[in-house]
Amino acid sequence: MKYEEVKANDNTSTIKQFVLLGFSDLPNHQQLLFGVFSIIYVIIVSGNSLIIIITRLDKALQKPMYFFLANLSSLEICYVSITIPRILVNLWTQDRSISVLSCASQMCFFLMLGASECFLLTVMAYDRYVAICNPLHYPLVMNQKKCTQLAVGSWIGGIPVQIGQTCQIFSLDFCNSNQINHFFCDIPPILKLACGDVFVHELSVYVVAI
Repeated sequence: MKYEEVKANDNTSTIKQFVLLGFSDLPNHQQLLFGVFSIIYVIIVSGNSLIIIITRLDKALQKPMYFFLANLSSLEICYVSITIPRILVNLWTQDRSISVLSCASQMCFFLMLGASECFLLTVMAYDRYVAICNPLHYPLVMNQKKCTQLAVGSWIGGIPVQIGQTCQIFSLDFCNSNQINHFFCDIPPILKLACGDVFVHELSVYVVAI
């Protein structure tokens, strides 16, 4: 399916929807790609779900390390569910259009979960640090209450920053094109469509990442 490229005039955003061009250059392999991504998605969801179930049911795994591992598995399920289902819909229906609101929502959740993953990996590293360097104090330091607080903090820690960053990016005027050269709404391809100088926005992305 071909899509008309939309451009705005007079530096004013008139774009109401975007078009995700990812894999559109492989028109004869859409069904194959759909099958491959479906299998990948099922493997990721079932594998991580199995980890969550095992860590919940096995009493020998009721330890902070496995508690955080179960959280990481839950995060991975959410993470891939932001992008892969949309890819599957695009491949199946050949309709690659996505509204500006849907695109912003996808980016926001993708960034929030990405930040949560970074925080959670940091917490897991801290857990191993305490276990190795302070083994006698480990049960006291990494008690159930502390683990829950660290896990909750990891999940919600990046929400305010990423919501602000998403609002900042989508407050720009998009006048270059409505075609996103990617398979989901990510920051770099979105910024390429914006009018004017986006150096400050690109810099803020690097600052937040660091």
